[in-house]
Amino acid sequence: MITDRPDINQVLSQMRDLKSQVQAPNSGLDSPAQVPGQSVDGVERPDFADMLKTAVDNVNALQKESTSLAQAYERGEEGVDLPQVMIGLQKSSVSFEAMTQVRNKLVDAYEKIMNMPI
Repeated sequence: MITDRPDINQVLSQMRDLKSQVQAPNSGLDSPAQVPGQSVDGVERPDFADMLKTAVDNVNALQKESTSLAQAYERGEEGVDLPQVMIGLQKSSVSFEAMTQVRNKLVDAYEKIMNMPI
């Protein structure tokens, strides 16, 4: 079975690009007219809400894929072997756990902000 997963070099390149965007000393976000998610100096700045939605959608897709692999293995379909199913289930589990940790950190940050004295 051929999966349409991204190449590791492509993922690393995207991570380096995001890191350089975050660490840019003159990002231009000091101006009140700048809005995240808008293009600044010709560079598209990702919106946090869009990034979070994309991450949740990816976790959901991994869970659906692992469930369908497990069901295909249980039905005895050809081309689906146990290691493939177990790897899919582990990927799904790890991604869900990571998303849960991100959610917990966001809730914690929100609570700290709400408890700040005015």
